[in-house]
Amino acid sequence: MKIKNKEIKVIFTLIVLIFAGFLILPVIRLLLKSFIGTNGVTLGFYSSVLKGKGFLKALRNSFQVAGASALITTILAFFMAYTIHYSNVPEGVKKFIHIVAGLPMLLPTLTYGFALIYSFGKQGLLTRMFGHQFFEIYGFHGLLIGYVIYTLPISFMLINNTMGYVDKKFMVVSRLMGDSVLSTFRMTVVRPLMGTLAASFIQSFFLCFTDFGIPASVGGKYEVIASVLYTQMLGSVPDFNRGSVVAMVMLLPSVVSIIILHYLERYNIRYNKISSTELRKNRLRDGIFGAFSILICISVLSIFAVIFVIPFVQDWPYNIGFSLDHFKAVFNDESLLGVYKNSLWVAFATAAVGTLVAYGGAIVTARSRISDRCKQIIEGIALITNTIPGMVLGLAFLFCFSGTSIQSTFTILIVCNVIHFFSTPYLMMKSSLSKMNASWETTAMLMGDNWIRTIIRIVTPNALSTIIEVFSYYFINAMVTVSAVIFIAGARTMVITTKIKELQYYNKFNEVFVLSLLMLGTNLLAKAVFQHLANRKKTTEKEKKMKKARGLKRAACAGIAGILGLSAFMATGCGQKDSSDSQVVIYSNADDEAVEAMKAALDDNGYKGQYIFQTFGTSELGGKLLAEGKDIEADLVTMSTFYVESAQDEKQMFKDLTFDVNTLDEFPAYCAPITAQEGTIIVNTELMDKNKLDMPTSLKDLAKEEYKGQIAVTDIASSSTAWLLLQGLISEYGEDGAKDVLKDIYVNAGDHIEESGSGPLKLVRAGEAAVGFGLRQQAVADKESGLPIDYVDPEEGNFTLTESAAVVDKGDKSNPKAMEMAECIIKNGRAALLDTYPIPLYEGETVDESEKSGNPKTFPEKLTVDLLKKHQELSEECKPE
Repeated sequence: MKIKNKEIKVIFTLIVLIFAGFLILPVIRLLLKSFIGTNGVTLGFYSSVLKGKGFLKALRNSFQVAGASALITTILAFFMAYTIHYSNVPEGVKKFIHIVAGLPMLLPTLTYGFALIYSFGKQGLLTRMFGHQFFEIYGFHGLLIGYVIYTLPISFMLINNTMGYVDKKFMVVSRLMGDSVLSTFRMTVVRPLMGTLAASFIQSFFLCFTDFGIPASVGGKYEVIASVLYTQMLGSVPDFNRGSVVAMVMLLPSVVSIIILHYLERYNIRYNKISSTELRKNRLRDGIFGAFSILICISVLSIFAVIFVIPFVQDWPYNIGFSLDHFKAVFNDESLLGVYKNSLWVAFATAAVGTLVAYGGAIVTARSRISDRCKQIIEGIALITNTIPGMVLGLAFLFCFSGTSIQSTFTILIVCNVIHFFSTPYLMMKSSLSKMNASWETTAMLMGDNWIRTIIRIVTPNALSTIIEVFSYYFINAMVTVSAVIFIAGARTMVITTKIKELQYYNKFNEVFVLSLLMLGTNLLAKAVFQHLANRKKTTEKEKKMKKARGLKRAACAGIAGILGLSAFMATGCGQKDSSDSQVVIYSNADDEAVEAMKAALDDNGYKGQYIFQTFGTSELGGKLLAEGKDIEADLVTMSTFYVESAQDEKQMFKDLTFDVNTLDEFPAYCAPITAQEGTIIVNTELMDKNKLDMPTSLKDLAKEEYKGQIAVTDIASSSTAWLLLQGLISEYGEDGAKDVLKDIYVNAGDHIEESGSGPLKLVRAGEAAVGFGLRQQAVADKESGLPIDYVDPEEGNFTLTESAAVVDKGDKSNPKAMEMAECIIKNGRAALLDTYPIPLYEGETVDESEKSGNPKTFPEKLTVDLLKKHQELSEECKPE
């Protein structure tokens, strides 16, 4: 007789509703954006993307490097898990393997690329220790290493967890029946793990396929689909329609994955009970697997060793004396404690809600007789969440929930994290539950227990260690994630990873490593606590069962109360800006020096404590402007002028300024300039001498053969800093002449056509490139600080881009102080700003001749978004195939 289980149907319905509202709806929104343009439904976006230069090559590259990484990761994780479960190596070694295998997941992916550069780069820690560079880290090899490290913890968790439920007595049976060693291994170890091994490969594949952080650091000219998506969504001119097309293409492999996993379900083996079997002694086996696993662990630790070195030296690699200055700089930041508390709260709430959702989903698919179609829906949800990049999910949340009560709240952060990381916890729970005896619920029902009591008293105690692992997984990932939350966190709900992103934007890589250590310490402590709870097995079986029965009843009541309380908390939209809060929220992409000058102007003129200042990278803030429009949390924005103009044209989101601005050049009525950024050639004087390179005097010099492999520039498709270089070339040589020069510059740059505007300076500073092109004031600051950095004002000229202040028009909800603060910044902050950015913008401003750039010039055409797009097309024509 078919059992009707109302509880299962309720759980299934709740899970489907959650993902329908917070996954399917955003995906549909993205899908519509890929088809709908200003003139209605069109396939033009798909046509332009698929026919675009380099798209199919980037897609092929992604499949190659993600596939290779996933295969290697799964093999390495299998070896490490096998060493733990099927060898007699000392327990201390097993614990060491278990700890190191999970280490990479305790750090944000932003740290991985920096760790690779500072370990294996030309001036890296390991390079300096051994006296030579082992291999070229930019391109396929760098991505492969980064991806393997990134996905090793997830793969290990899946395989190690499932391997613990494989009954080892069948190995004894197989040997007694005369099977060969290989046959025994295949039938009693590999076959029960087939589904998990496939899940590990697919999970690792998609994590690599959708990651952007590692390619941004070490991808070089080996372009992958994630970097294409970033360029479309958050390039110097965002194109959400074309970006949505790329996102849809990235979802297609999930269909194949669902089919593969469904097929491999037939290999899922259940055991009536799991026997405790003593492993046969085999020194050769123990020696080989133990040594190989330790070698893997040492390799991982050697890469991350740089994190424990760089923060404690004065200035790597130029001054390696011991110093705590970087720690002091970070912990003196008043905003740090607040964002750290926010991170802890979001992580705990995400873990509580996420574990409940993952457990519920696994019960539906692994412990119920609900229809196969319903189970396939849950499986599909898990695969879809696994394929959507966090960056896309964050932007999709922006599109869907801007203007709602959950915008810029803790609620939206928690929900986004639960959705984003659902796949692995669900697969972990499903693997555990599917290995248990399938007749437990039926037996309990015949004995008079209802379904809920059976789950609480029998199933949950047997899955408790996995539940704790899932809680730990959600907690740690919520602590380290940045790709999605950077777009949906508000000024009052920022978390620590956004602070790391901010420091990266300012090129403060020493401070990035300090915060990485702080996060590592927090996550290590949390993991140790969770692991201790999961491994508590010191009581006798009888005592353990009695204690679990009593404890779980209390835990169930407490859990229900906690979830209800959390739901009430979320329903109130906690974390959202209160209507009575008169603080002005300021969003800015300005450099550190500009931010400090603006804060000083406000504080010195009576506005201290009346504002919240939040900084973003240009791309992230640009994405928020164009996605949220007037619904943006900010009351006042300082941003690249052409971005402000683009946002105004599309969203009509800024109000005219109510105070007079006497600018030297004409600006729109809704914004006023605060700074002007100049471009220049930046050089590492030590590398120039070491490689016996002539000092360049012009941009055209960078096209010379002698600079091949020695220079770094920025891609105009992803950063407006590169526009300063193109302005100089086009102004001096015309478009055709500029193409000839730019082609050779790109050839010389090779792997160092960077996505970030600060990328070339970062490489020159780190000794990875001898020459770069970047912002003049950053080079001036580095030179004055004593670094071996110098700059050359090119003969073609120092061209500029301005940043402006604009007040968001929120109608009746507009904060009147925002306009006052904009006026205060312009009238009282310009003197300090002029010291760092010595370019007069207002009538009556002057600077000393010694502070001026050597060759200031203005591009003959007005800098508009349309002109930027035209120059982007010119740049694409010049890139090597």
